Amino acid sequence: MGISGWIKQEKFLIVALLVAVVTYVNEHAVLEMGRGASLIAAAILIVTIVLVSMRVAHHAEILAHKVGDPYGTMILTLSAVAVEVIMLAILMAGESSPTLVRDTIYSAVMLDINGILGLAALIGGLKHGEQPYNDDSGKTYGVMILTAMGISMIVPEFIPDAKWHYYSGFTIIAMIALYGLFLRMQVGKHSYFFSYSYPRNEKKQGDADDHNGEESTMASVLTILVGVVMIGGLAEFMAAFMDVGLKNSGAPPAIAAIVVAAISAAPEILTALRAALRNRMQATINIAMGASLSTVILTVPVMEAIALYTGQPFIMAMTPVQTVMIMITLIAAAINLNDGETNAIEGMTHFILFATFLMLTGLGL
Repeated sequence: MGISGWIKQEKFLIVALLVAVVTYVNEHAVLEMGRGASLIAAAILIVTIVLVSMRVAHHAEILAHKVGDPYGTMILTLSAVAVEVIMLAILMAGESSPTLVRDTIYSAVMLDINGILGLAALIGGLKHGEQPYNDDSGKTYGVMILTAMGISMIVPEFIPDAKWHYYSGFTIIAMIALYGLFLRMQVGKHSYFFSYSYPRNEKKQGDADDHNGEESTMASVLTILVGVVMIGGLAEFMAAFMDVGLKNSGAPPAIAAIVVAAISAAPEILTALRAALRNRMQATINIAMGASLSTVILTVPVMEAIALYTGQPFIMAMTPVQTVMIMITLIAAAINLNDGETNAIEGMTHFILFATFLMLTGLGL
């Protein structure tokens, strides 16, 4: 592929670079114009970041196709988590809410399990009826998400402030240990937990739909790295505009957290929905549940380490409403993902939970 072909294919990255240059030159002027201009600029940057993250996800999907499951879904979820961690680290460096990390992880789990998985199971069930998958994957993801969130976001409610750094250090070690074992399961003897054998002709057709043109591995890796760096730069500008635009605006406190979670999940939504429409629910389960687990188990130790290094702890303990919503979600997922088949009713239950999450957020809860 020549330079002109690359520019044509990666036009979103070129546009994002131009947006970054224009924002850098005019940042102070926009901030001085007040709340309205800052919110418009923040919205433009959010759209730009989503476009860049979709290109990152596209190339991650190309690599995933080449290596196959379970490595493939691991690449997809890790790319999304990398975007999320970078944006959180940048936002936390400013005058952000001490609950930003907690609210972002909570929002991400609601979006991944109730939003992505719920909508995918709903539309997939309406089209195909019952959709098969490997029930071992649902059970494994569910129990690990419950354990990780319990340790990092429920138990901290009972930890005295004077001893937060001891428990924070323990949390880092616990998350690393959990993820280490999870990786060993994914790529070792239990890798079959996360795969499902589909009819050969269906699988070939699905692969052909998504990967008509193969691209070099090196080009995909470089594009992912460039994209992640650009997302970091754009996120820094976005944080400044959002701080000015949302200050004293009466907007829900968790709006910044939802923005971060939605940006990191945007590419996964399209991939998961395409998989469900092709009657390949295993890929949807791996993406939605895997993204939730990776968000908790990887974001927590990174942000906890930053808090320990800076000496500025943030609030990880969930509110009573958040705790109840998480427990309902994980109980529903444990019941729905227990028999190896999803259907429209199961999808609708999760999607209603997602709508409830949005309603509660709008109410400031």
